[in-house]
Order: sequence, then C-alpha cells, then structure tokens
Amino acid sequence: MLLNLVIVQIFNGLVLGMIYVLLAMGLSIVWGMMNIINFSHGLFFAIGAYLAYTIFSVTKNFFIGLILIPIGTALIGILLERTLLRRLYGLNILYQILMTFGIALMGRELIIILYGPIGKSFVPPDILSGTISLGALFFPTYRIFLLFVSILLTIGMWLFIEKTKYGSIIRAGTEDSEMVSALGINISRVFTLIFGLSMAIAGFSGVLSAPIRGVEPMMGEAILGICFAVVIIGGMGSFLGAIIGGVIVGLSQSMVALIMPSASIVVIFLVMALILLIKPRGLLGIRD
Repeated sequence: MLLNLVIVQIFNGLVLGMIYVLLAMGLSIVWGMMNIINFSHGLFFAIGAYLAYTIFSVTKNFFIGLILIPIGTALIGILLERTLLRRLYGLNILYQILMTFGIALMGRELIIILYGPIGKSFVPPDILSGTISLGALFFPTYRIFLLFVSILLTIGMWLFIEKTKYGSIIRAGTEDSEMVSALGINISRVFTLIFGLSMAIAGFSGVLSAPIRGVEPMMGEAILGICFAVVIIGGMGSFLGAIIGGVIVGLSQSMVALIMPSASIVVIFLVMALILLIKPRGLLGIRD
C-alpha cells in the first residue's frame, strides 16, 4: 500500500516537474543569452491559463487553445521585446528587472479587471477525464497526457537547440552574444525569436496547467520563484540543466508533500541552497 502511494507520488512529481521544465527552458535561454531576468515570465503562464479558460468556456474545445494560445503569447512577447525591452539592452540590469516586474504587475491587475479577483475552476476535457488503471494503481488520464505532451515538446526543443542552425546560434549566443554579433549575425532578430519562443512555451505551460490547478490572478507570481530556483539549480544557460532541475524540484516537492505538505515549497529552496554550496554555478551552469 505504501509502495503504491510512493509510485503515484513519483508520477505526480514527474508531471509537476515537467511543467517546471517547460517554464525553465524559456527562462534559462532568455536569461543566459539576452541577460534579461524576466519577471514577466510568470505573467505569460497566467495569460495562457486564462486564455485557455476563455476559449474552453466559449468553444468547449481544449485543443484549439492548446494550438492557438502559444502563437498568441509568442506575438505578445515579440511585441514586448521590440517595443520595450530592446531599448534597455546594454543598460544596467536593474532597468530590465524593473521593466519586467512592472509589466507583470500591470498584467496581473488587467487580469483582475477582466476576470475578477476570484479564481476559476477548470476541468479537463471529457476525452481526457477519468483514470487509467495499471494493476492496483490508478493514474489520471489528463496527467498522463500532460506528461506525454511535455516530454514531446522538450524533445522538440532539444532537437531545435542541438540540431538546427538557429539552435547553434542560440547556444553560441548563450556563451558569448557579442562574438555572435561580430560574426555578422543579426543578434536583434535572434533576440526577438528567442523571447517570442520563450513566451510561447510559457503560454503553452499555462494551458496545460489550467485543468490541474485552475486559474487565479496570482498564479504567475506563485510559480515564478520556483522557476528561478529550477534555473539556478540546473545552471544558467544550460538547456539540459533546466530539464534536470525541473525534475529534481518536481520530485522533491511531491515526495515531501507525502510526509509534510506544509514544507513542499520550502524544500525547493533547501535543495537549491544545498546544490549551490556544492556547485555555485548550478549542476550544469555554463555562465556565472
């Protein structure tokens, strides 16, 4: 009986960890390559969740939102980068922090104006409701779907980063963006692509998370600190580090919740502190 409970919690930890992985991938690349500590990242997670709620309420089709919302959040991210963030490149990083933090606050208040301060419930679509049994174990169908889709997207991102021309530019830019620019590559265009892609993944993560956790105005702020911890654990600028960090955090949080639910958030930062004591750059960090 205890073994079954542990297995289920490991599964839940992997599902939670993959949400963190998706968010941390974009956050890590933007931070590592563009030197932007993006405090508005969580806002796009919340935007994705609220847009999913809206589309599902109107169309009753969850999969339309899963396709369209990442495109929408990518376009918003591109507009944000081209109109506001681009003006701050090369300036003190505090300007970027204040700008993205201000955007996050304004976005949260806009959500409250449009949807109200009370959270909304969001159930999985009928086709993904119920459970799947494996012997004596029962796993929610939607969580299996979420895990499968997250893994596919992570593999797709890995192939993009590791096997394409743009991916090689991103990897080089993460280590030395000035050198990439000196080689004649339009670094501004690359920055725009990266930021838009990061916001697309954040919006996609919000859509996936909505049927599990519902939607509420503070959800972006709640998950942002955890995502920063994931990036720091994995190491800034490391794609593989973001994956490992997300899985470690998800499993740690899930297993501690089994014993002491009130400590499930605290354990994240204890793990981060422990890893930083051993490896100050994080597990696979390529930059300070």
